[in-house]
Amino acid sequence: MRELLPLNGNDVEVDVGSGRFAAPLGIKMEVDPSGKMGEIAQKRGMKVIEGVAESLPFPDLQFGFVLMVATICFLDDIEAAFKEVSRILKHGGCLIIGFIDVESSIGRSSQEHKDESTFYKDAKFYSVEELISHMKKCSF
Repeated sequence: MRELLPLNGNDVEVDVGSGRFAAPLGIKMEVDPSGKMGEIAQKRGMKVIEGVAESLPFPDLQFGFVLMVATICFLDDIEAAFKEVSRILKHGGCLIIGFIDVESSIGRSSQEHKDESTFYKDAKFYSVEELISHMKKCSF
């Protein structure tokens, strides 16, 4: 993934959690709604700002890219989140999403067993087509 990221020092991960993905990629700014997870990310050297994807605490046109890994399945309003990401991205910036495709074998299994999982219990899994449709509605 590192090879694909347009690292320019002005990037952010949304709903970073513990910083597990952002830290090794050199991303220094994160937004997360959980203070507990933010503490773990801060121990990894990250600047964590409390907030949610649907209402990002940044001015317009600020970031070269936004990373969302294992985030979209937990959003309350995916289109509101995408509109916010579009708002904070600089012109020509990009959104990079890591997600579980509901049509993949892992996605089907995760969907089938999500009630048994503490982590995925409230998750909503999307197909690639559904994700693209939401993104197109939000200027991507």
